[in-house]
Amino acid sequence: MNIKVTIIIPFFNCPFIAQSIESALNQTYQNIEVIVVNDGSTMHNDKIIPYLSRITYLEKGNGGTASALNTGIKNASGDYFAWLSSDDLFQPTKIEKQLHFMLHNNAMACYSNFYLINDQGSIVSHPQGIGFSNQVQFLKRMRRGCVINGCTVMLNMNVFKQLGLFDEGLLYTQDYDFWLRILPHFHFYYFPEALVHYRVHENMGTKQHRIEMRKEIQSTTQRHLTKMNALVKSVL
Repeated sequence: MNIKVTIIIPFFNCPFIAQSIESALNQTYQNIEVIVVNDGSTMHNDKIIPYLSRITYLEKGNGGTASALNTGIKNASGDYFAWLSSDDLFQPTKIEKQLHFMLHNNAMACYSNFYLINDQGSIVSHPQGIGFSNQVQFLKRMRRGCVINGCTVMLNMNVFKQLGLFDEGLLYTQDYDFWLRILPHFHFYYFPEALVHYRVHENMGTKQHRIEMRKEIQSTTQRHLTKMNALVKSVL
């Protein structure tokens, strides 16, 4: 297919970056570009060097995940967007299966199931994704908190053209905020097969910044509460 998918990998001091890049490059779907955005990293930069001829490599000052994603999006040439954290992995068929599913359903936004893995990359869980039997249940749950793993998401690039980019003022909930901005405009489809390996380790941001994250989640839900309440009522 001539449809190109851009995979953006934000990178900051992550020892797993080479594994992440490998999983992005080893996709069964060939028409991809992999953009690695170095967000002011001071460690493990050498792990990227072997891949420089096969990726687009961008460097910037440290500004957080949202700013790194936005830098990648601004430099992307793909028709679709996928986000891969530097400590996570894509299944080899991730892009192929999810893109086919989106095209079949004429979807603008989609998230999938995923597994948890440990430091060594071994799967340590059953599939962790949450699907819903109807749109009302999904919207009510999203109104209370995020059930979408960001690295399972694929978006048509036109979503960004219509809604703008990730909010760089948010350090932990830039993804949740953006999904809530999408919901009034586009249906968020769920692909039930686990396509991502989400790594759980001691240095991950969700463990390092748990208190700050909780506060930002609360403020993000409040920011969107009125719109989400109206959206739930409109589909009842």
